[in-house]
Amino acid sequence: MTSPSAPILLTGASQRVGLHCAHRLLDDGHALIVSYRTERPALAELRERGALTLVADFSSEAGILDFIERLHASTDRLRAIVHNASEWLAEQPGEEAEAFARMVNVHMLAPYLINLRCRALLEQEVTADIVHISDDVVRRGSANRVAYCASKAGLENMTLSFAAQFAPRIKVNTIAPALVMFHPSDDAAYRQKTLAKSVLGIEPGPQVIYQSLRYLLDNPYVTGTRLCVNGGRHVR
Repeated sequence: MTSPSAPILLTGASQRVGLHCAHRLLDDGHALIVSYRTERPALAELRERGALTLVADFSSEAGILDFIERLHASTDRLRAIVHNASEWLAEQPGEEAEAFARMVNVHMLAPYLINLRCRALLEQEVTADIVHISDDVVRRGSANRVAYCASKAGLENMTLSFAAQFAPRIKVNTIAPALVMFHPSDDAAYRQKTLAKSVLGIEPGPQVIYQSLRYLLDNPYVTGTRLCVNGGRHVR
């Protein structure tokens, strides 16, 4: 358990996996700062539990730098940074460049600038971590989501570079999940097809991501690694 004076920053924590991890971090006694793009009812409960919530627009350099400035005004140290904020845009004909730029900003530029400009906050702690949340699809590419896949691949590559640059004070790792939880709107046919992609064939729920995050935070001898959480898709 860390001191409340050394919060964990979790980006994109207003729903689904990010929200689950936010609550579990609070359950484990961590002070917490979360970023969010859209106000949602779930954020009120996080605030009631003591989390600091900061609105953030990571789609532009100006928005990223504004967030970093407000983060520095909110704390003088960080135990960890977990980059969970993500963008899932279809590449519509005629709008490909805009979609590509937005996803690169969210998945790469934001983590890049936050890591660089918050390094000193992390180095205030004896133990510090950066965790990038990527996607298992990076392993094989995507014919339908080229920009999304490319930007997540860039995020994973930054893990290697930052792990080398920030060692030994800060560990830097990636979690690469495949299916974790369905959307309520997903029909039975889609669910069956998706579950069949892995050898374990289950919808594990968001707890598996928190378990993975917990492992990386707690293990002092892991950096520059990609933790694959995909139910065995790579051996199907």
